[in-house]
Amino acid sequence: MLAQVHSFVLQGIDPIACEVEVDVGDQGLYKTTLVGLPDAAVKESMERVHSAIINSGYPFPQSRLLVSLAPADIRKEGPIFDLPIALGLLLAQGSINTSRHRKLLFAGELALDGRVRPVNGVINLAILARKLGVEGVVVPTDNAGEAAAAGGIAVYPADTLASVVAFLNEQHEIEPAPEFDFTARVAAEAAPVDFGDVRGQEAAKRAMTVAAAGGHNILMIGPAGTGKTMMAKALAGVLPALSREEALEVTRIYSSVGQVPKGQGLITRRPIRSPHHTASSAALIGGGTIPRPGEVSLAHHGVLFLDEMPELPRQVLETLRQPMEDGCVTIARAHSSLKFPARFMLVAALNPTQHGDMPKDAQGKKAMDRYLSRLSGPLIDRIDIHVEVPAVPHKQLMGAARGTDSATMRQTVVKARDVQSKRNGGPTRPNSTLGGRELDKLAPLDEPARELLRQAMTELGLSARAYDKVRRVARTIADVEGSEAVQMHHLAEAIQYRLLDRKI
Repeated sequence: MLAQVHSFVLQGIDPIACEVEVDVGDQGLYKTTLVGLPDAAVKESMERVHSAIINSGYPFPQSRLLVSLAPADIRKEGPIFDLPIALGLLLAQGSINTSRHRKLLFAGELALDGRVRPVNGVINLAILARKLGVEGVVVPTDNAGEAAAAGGIAVYPADTLASVVAFLNEQHEIEPAPEFDFTARVAAEAAPVDFGDVRGQEAAKRAMTVAAAGGHNILMIGPAGTGKTMMAKALAGVLPALSREEALEVTRIYSSVGQVPKGQGLITRRPIRSPHHTASSAALIGGGTIPRPGEVSLAHHGVLFLDEMPELPRQVLETLRQPMEDGCVTIARAHSSLKFPARFMLVAALNPTQHGDMPKDAQGKKAMDRYLSRLSGPLIDRIDIHVEVPAVPHKQLMGAARGTDSATMRQTVVKARDVQSKRNGGPTRPNSTLGGRELDKLAPLDEPARELLRQAMTELGLSARAYDKVRRVARTIADVEGSEAVQMHHLAEAIQYRLLDRKI
């Protein structure tokens, strides 16, 4: 007898409907065949399914079994098909005698005693179900909150295989998971680090405010122990809160690799990713036989912090060029090409020398030049703001004054982002995304400002890319100060933020 159960398969982070077909033969010796490009975890499903069905009190067919996962040309991975395969077998032998399963999508790993364990990518299953217009999804209880966060679809938590069978046979009902309260969750989020805890560094805080207001990449250079890492961690606390659409995008990425925190459901805080300097290109950008998102994608709509940037291998750093420009990563393989979103703010920190201190003589300056030469000019060119973070005098460290705090900076940032949203065409269009023609229209310069920028281009040797970046930062500085027009002092400050163009 033939039975069909519907599930899903992930291609990158995009869900694709998957039909699980189970055919139980009437005669022949017992043999199990699984087709549809399964990986090792999927091939092992039949062993888990066999024990789960027996230990749940149902008979297991002792004839020829054929399980097909369609579409057959997409590789299947992971244990998500355990539950739909088991249900297909029970449907084929008559242990489930209703057609309720046709209105549902299923996913879940089975323990040998029939318990349903959590799997990756469940929020993508819920989004697919909503798109297909089905009644709902049946997922592991531990994944129910995540699936419910997608909204607009009934989510039925499954504890055991037996409870799902009873639900499909209409012997008892499973209460759908409650709707996710996005507004309350966002309001409860608190910044991990406050800028007020960073003593001194008011100039650097100003640069961080500008960077957050326009979504600009920023690089901090200064001696060890001056607060660079603290400010990078505090930056997420001054960025605008994630919108529901942005939170769904971030959660989809984290769900595909199983990194959604247990019990959280939806990621509502902007991510901060800080990979170690030993990270490989695949870890940073993404990759693998079956491509998975890397750190740049896990930092989507958040902050990618590279501490001690020159310590990363140069070939790894150079892979950042394309995602910094395009806001996405395309990973090509012989069998497919996958695209992952990667719209992040790069925050980089580095010491002036390998020893961590500022140079004090000619020899020290040569050491500084050698150390900074580990960073290529084209990569530095893609970073909008370069700011020096000097050592803090002990009087400021011991003083009671806290300086500018995150609440003050956040108020300024949110106000500037609101202006940009109305002017640029939406909340996903901060000034850092504006093109040259848009800058000509939205950030026009008068003749004195043009002359100043012309001199800076000549003396600093700025590239055409840096030319546009200076204009973008100047537009953001004007927004921070509530000015409709970009004025001379806005442009002068933006030019001052091209610190490393004078050194590299």
